[in-house]
Amino acid sequence: MAWTQSDLDAINAAIAIGAKRVRFQTHEVEYHSMTELLKARDLIKAEIDGETSSGGPIFTEYCGGY
Repeated sequence: MAWTQSDLDAINAAIAIGAKRVRFQTHEVEYHSMTELLKARDLIKAEIDGETSSGGPIFTEYCGGY
């Protein structure tokens, strides 16, 4: 999945209000902790900025129906 600026905006909005569930393009993701959410945000930002990721894997849980 290629991340977009709107995905980064969505995750930043979730962080701002303390939510752990974020809707991206065609699916919704619920993160287990704010730490996971922040790591995902950093990964998305790095990809948009064209940087390579030096961190470990990020695990997410997808909620169906969207």
